[in-house]
Amino acid sequence: MSWTLAITNQKGGVGKTTTAVNLAAALRDRDQRVLLVDMDPQGNATVSSGVDKPAVETSISEVLLDELSVDRALIRSEPAGYDLLPSTIDLAGTEFQLVTRIGREMKLRRALVPVMARYDFILIDCPPALNTLTINALVAANDVLIPVQCEYFALEGLSALLDTIEQVRLSLQPSLGIAGVLRTLYDSRNLLAQQVSDQLLAHFGAQVFSTVIPRNVRLAEAPSYGLPALFYDRQSSGAQAYDELARELIERARTRLAAGPKPASFRAAQARE
Repeated sequence: MSWTLAITNQKGGVGKTTTAVNLAAALRDRDQRVLLVDMDPQGNATVSSGVDKPAVETSISEVLLDELSVDRALIRSEPAGYDLLPSTIDLAGTEFQLVTRIGREMKLRRALVPVMARYDFILIDCPPALNTLTINALVAANDVLIPVQCEYFALEGLSALLDTIEQVRLSLQPSLGIAGVLRTLYDSRNLLAQQVSDQLLAHFGAQVFSTVIPRNVRLAEAPSYGLPALFYDRQSSGAQAYDELARELIERARTRLAAGPKPASFRAAQARE
């Protein structure tokens, strides 16, 4: 059974794409079958996955417009090994075209249905806005992973995102939930970072991941080499944090799937620990 997660926060600079790419790589490194969907017209997740964006011939745009199946648009991220639905700047135009389409909010969900059984995790990197593309991601997802930076204004706009999640739940995706809140850009030397972390724990409780993503120069450098941090500098604190997040997410997946049979890849990951 696949777990589809929309990684979103309409506030930019929170480590959303960094989380999508590095979590995908860390999950794949733990023997999970992973698909990363780049739903951001900037295509940063595509570039960070080692793909030459100008050379991309087919992308998520054609999939959303029903011009191409997911199978025909998929490419492999090397060396990370996960599958990728890439994005290009054309996606910005695709959003405007979707506005007039019937069932526009369901396009991504319907496109992913034929391939869902192939993957343990489908991660959707959303644009930093509550637009049609983000709504598509939320409707396609089982749950939402929310990165929140441990800095000033961290909680600004979070209530709007939660309201949007609730509206999607009420009207389009009744089972949509919150997979977890992830603290990012954390600097242990900064008192404000600790205060923001405490606020998140007070508000969200057990929904906050135990893993904290530190502010780390290797995480910032890795995209320029087209690599997830795990393959740029495995020993860096950033790479190790995302590996720990992957372990924690797999554990949450086990809990979520406790009522049914676990995929073999989950058992394989458990055996490694």
